[in-house]
Amino acid sequence: MVSAGRAPWVIGTSDPPAALEIMLPKQTVILSWNQFVYAEGDSEQLRIAFASHDVVIKGAGLDPLLPAIASHRVKSLRESVRPESFSGDAVRFIREIVVRRIEGEL
Repeated sequence: MVSAGRAPWVIGTSDPPAALEIMLPKQTVILSWNQFVYAEGDSEQLRIAFASHDVVIKGAGLDPLLPAIASHRVKSLRESVRPESFSGDAVRFIREIVVRRIEGEL
């Protein structure tokens, strides 16, 4: 496994992981790659759509994540505990991750 420099994500280098682990300050969410629908974004914001959840990632230098997400190679993402500590020198970081459950129609 490799980490993208000092970035708070882990990309698997061997077999793709079965799930994506999202570590937030107060909870951890694990989403199966079998439920992956699509991803889109740029270097500052990414959206990952799963059948049951939407995940929005905000930060900087996020572009290497998009192809890794598309190939289901991202093992984990970690939201920073102290987003105010990022300096102008930081190239890659995750400032915020928002995970929303998709409510089904009744």
